[in-house]
Amino acid sequence: FFDCFGLRVESDGGGLDLYASGSGHRWARLIKGPAKRLAYVAFNCFAKDLDALRAQAEASGAKPCEPHPAGSKEGFWCLDADGNRVQVKAGPKTMPDTKAIAEVEGAAAGGRGVNGRSSYAKVHPRRLSHMLLFTPSIDRQIAFYESSIGLRLSDRSVDLVAFLHAPHGCDHHLMAFVKGDAKGFHHSSWDVPGIEHVGRGASQMGAAGYKNGWGTGRHVLGSNFFHYVQDPWGSFAEYAADIDYVPAGFDWPVTDSPPDDSFYLWGPDVPDYFTFNTESGLA
Repeated sequence: FFDCFGLRVESDGGGLDLYASGSGHRWARLIKGPAKRLAYVAFNCFAKDLDALRAQAEASGAKPCEPHPAGSKEGFWCLDADGNRVQVKAGPKTMPDTKAIAEVEGAAAGGRGVNGRSSYAKVHPRRLSHMLLFTPSIDRQIAFYESSIGLRLSDRSVDLVAFLHAPHGCDHHLMAFVKGDAKGFHHSSWDVPGIEHVGRGASQMGAAGYKNGWGTGRHVLGSNFFHYVQDPWGSFAEYAADIDYVPAGFDWPVTDSPPDDSFYLWGPDVPDYFTFNTESGLA
């Protein structure tokens, strides 16, 4: 699935590591288990901020936990409001420092805007942009990630969905939460250069047999173009382009949007299975 999606997949015998085309950074790791479930979330911070973030997490009442067996012992570990393991460690900044200019294919009068399908290479995402998790309580998760980890609220829609960014220059969201009856992993979102890459990625996955999903469309909160593809475990991977960007130190104007304005500006109808939490009922 992830090879077809355009990621580089490497195996060390203990799991599958996922890399994008933009760097040698390992964005995710898949390990074998009895059912699909998020193992942990790891955040990098500047080395000079690690001790202050550790003290902030302790002061906020974050519950410390042991490192996940598949993770490292760097930095510190704690549980978020839903009991998900979270690691904060010193490491390189992986969000861009400025908003990338979206690529738009076209031509001046007298020229061809696109070439034949065979002339285009496979779509390869540049980096992980964000992830979205189900949660029984939007407010509790916002409070944890703001007070313990230092993220900031970008936008929300009542108690249905919320988006958070980091303060040092970040996409509109690197973490998002949607209301559900239990915790669970909904999707990972992968940055591509423009809407053409979103559409070509959708065709790429459809040709490989991965036809379930949602898109192509454009979100309102975050503004990104999207196409979601359902993975073999019932969650989704998203091609995303031209997401809003929060510059370092910028005071983003938070909105609390009505539900009708919180989801998408245009696109096909949402399939019923898109909002189903496959981890609901797991012990």
